Amino acid sequence: MKNIKVAALVVTATLSFASLSACSTADPAGTTSNTTTHPAGYTIADGFLTACSEIPFAPFEYEDPAAEDGVTGFDIELGREIAKRLGLTYKFVAVDFAALQSGTTLAAGQCDIGISAMTITEDRRKNLDFTESYYDSLQALLVKTDSGIKTLADTANKTIGVQRGSSGQEYTEEHAPDSATILEFEGDGDLWIALQAGQIDGILQDQPVNLTHVKADADYVLAEEYDTNEQYGMAFAKGKLLELQADVAAALKAIRADGTYQTLYDKYFA
Repeated sequence: MKNIKVAALVVTATLSFASLSACSTADPAGTTSNTTTHPAGYTIADGFLTACSEIPFAPFEYEDPAAEDGVTGFDIELGREIAKRLGLTYKFVAVDFAALQSGTTLAAGQCDIGISAMTITEDRRKNLDFTESYYDSLQALLVKTDSGIKTLADTANKTIGVQRGSSGQEYTEEHAPDSATILEFEGDGDLWIALQAGQIDGILQDQPVNLTHVKADADYVLAEEYDTNEQYGMAFAKGKLLELQADVAAALKAIRADGTYQTLYDKYFA
């Protein structure tokens, strides 16, 4: 039986954001202006599209001091574009991924939409409504180049780090050797620190995120990739904000049709 543990020490990045205006000091900075009138209850905060993500998870969402609200990434820019087309002001909220993917965060009304590299699964559909997929992904195992680990089978008696509640955790629990220890972390920021510190021997998570680390540091390599047929979707509280859901779906379709999606895709993945 695999040994599954929760990391005892988790280093969590706390983000603070500038206020949008003098009369709304608690709101994170937005990137677009509200130019369209929507009915009351269209979103949780009138005039805003409040989007939740777990951060960092580059290249999908990560801190960037040069960005207007201090964050950027594929998901962030896609969310901003959707907000603009709906005549709303984009507002970013950083949350725990496990709570977001379980439906708890959205059900509590913390945000309108979850845009956080979230794989669509039947289990998640029990508590969430999803858009059509907007990104196809793989899983991958990240290790140090001199680790001797070439495949997942080589992690016998070693420790694999995963993001709690993720599809990477699910894949690892199903396919890692029984003698491997699986250590859960809140997100990629904590996983990366743990790998560098030697607390874990590898990270199994979404391939684009692990590939970002490989590009940044030649001491790390993707040992193996796994075609898990995963598709990301934007998530909503089950049965809530139905008019917004329909409009987001239409905006996403238009973004694909007019080439905006491809431009963003090439920026982050080409």
